[in-house]
Amino acid sequence: MMKLTPLCTTLLVFLTSSSSSNAFVVPSTRFAKRSSSSSSSPLTTMDAASDGEFEKKTVLVLGGDGFCGWPTSLHLSDKGHDVVIVDNLSRRNIDTELGCDSLTPITSPEVRVKAWKEVSGKDIEFVNLDVAKEYDLLVELIKDKKPDAIVHFAEQRAAPYSMKTSKTKRYTVDNNVGGSNNLCCAVIDADVDAHIVHLGTMGVYGYGTSGGEIPEGYIDVTLPGGRESNILHPAYPGSVYHATKCLDALLWQFYQKNDLLRITDLHQGIVWGTNTPQTIKDERLINRFDYDGDYGTVLNRFLMQGAMGVPLTVYGTGGQTRAFIHITDTARCIEIAIDNPPSKGDRVEIFNQIAETRRVRDVAALVADQTGVRVDTIPNPRNEAAENELDVANAKFCNLGLDPITLDVGLFDEVAEVVKKYKHRCNPTKILPASFWNKQRAAECATIDPESITLKEEETAAAEPVKAE
Repeated sequence: MMKLTPLCTTLLVFLTSSSSSNAFVVPSTRFAKRSSSSSSSPLTTMDAASDGEFEKKTVLVLGGDGFCGWPTSLHLSDKGHDVVIVDNLSRRNIDTELGCDSLTPITSPEVRVKAWKEVSGKDIEFVNLDVAKEYDLLVELIKDKKPDAIVHFAEQRAAPYSMKTSKTKRYTVDNNVGGSNNLCCAVIDADVDAHIVHLGTMGVYGYGTSGGEIPEGYIDVTLPGGRESNILHPAYPGSVYHATKCLDALLWQFYQKNDLLRITDLHQGIVWGTNTPQTIKDERLINRFDYDGDYGTVLNRFLMQGAMGVPLTVYGTGGQTRAFIHITDTARCIEIAIDNPPSKGDRVEIFNQIAETRRVRDVAALVADQTGVRVDTIPNPRNEAAENELDVANAKFCNLGLDPITLDVGLFDEVAEVVKKYKHRCNPTKILPASFWNKQRAAECATIDPESITLKEEETAAAEPVKAE
């Protein structure tokens, strides 16, 4: 039985595709659907105007060239904010290291911002800067731009990559924790009252370790002697990457308490989808799409495999329950956070940034039904529980006006079309996992053969006899 937890506790918008014969039905009576006669799409429809007068802000987007950072930068610019992207292009360098490019052909930052100017008439500035290493330049940039908000995406974001080798473990810690500490110090040294909005992860909580619903950041506890308190939720990371996000959370708590920094931490679920209403305006604006075992998020990997005719690879039993959010909602949540900053002296604001929770094998079954491919289970490269529940409190964004996009076969079709268009760029040997949590997991996964994956067209070509001329 699939478990669904909506972002909204009142009405949940469920987008349906009238053209699909495999319409998905929500197995619950708690939620309301938008009428299936509606032709609106999150990729073609602008958000309804929010109440109140628009306040234009200067926003630095650290890591603005990445999977979440790029569409967020476009979204904020589209809304009227002055956006400056700060990125050292490390993710592109990791593509070279891994020998696996984005499935979609992403253009250079210079081409991207020029294309955005052409289609929108709006300027986005790009600054090549390493937040973790070029501290003096970061301070000078903040002094110069005097941003109202700084969105912090500038971290190595893949759990598998963070577990790949001692080198990637050390890099992830140095880059992520060092960058976050640098950011806090730079805001203080620049003497600018900028609101820091950090993209964290649901993984800081662990999965199903609270003994019930996971609250938004803080948990009510009873201390010895019957004393009641509300404290930061205990950390339970599942990888080096997740551990850095837990360390980030402690840094935010310290700098808020010590220097009164205004900070919002967004504990985000697994992101899926590729395009947003802004990235589809021009092919030069297309977002990256990762499908490999290190950086490909689970649903995007499934959608890619299904579109390619490759069996879906479920790790272990597939009983892991995870939180999901569409890439469009990532950008919208960042906007909402920027528009609702904490006051000086307020404790760190924490949101659980998800749309719903699903069990991995149920997600695989949904994609398999849509695409007609089979589901294969393979040994789990991760050191995690085979099965877990995940009940998440996540009403804050809903109360601030977000209607979340949920997993829907209509949107799956959009991703599938992107995959089919660029399938010639796929390297099938990169699909299976290549990073293992420990030596025991590596031994259990020794039978995994990256060369065993062939694409459907390759199989067809191999099966068809060559006709004589």
